[in-house]
Amino acid sequence: MADVIVTLKIMPESPETDLKAIEEKGKEIISKVGEVGKVEEEPIAFGLKALKLIFVMDEDKGSTEPIEQEIAALEGVNSAEAVDVRRALG
Repeated sequence: MADVIVTLKIMPESPETDLKAIEEKGKEIISKVGEVGKVEEEPIAFGLKALKLIFVMDEDKGSTEPIEQEIAALEGVNSAEAVDVRRALG
């Protein structure tokens, strides 16, 4: 049994979107399957920033798709996508 480290990239609808609110709601959703270890903001263009939530979850939990869909449905979120999934052996 191994853990996976997932980087979830969340694109807000506009530069005015409150990233802190999305971060808090995203952490709440992710807490059902894992634990957020790091949060980053990635500049995209014209003041728009993507939010990256990096978290660890048990490989047995399965796909990240249900988490992506739930976060993408949040108010102010344009899309959510797992951009990196790595297996952590330990």
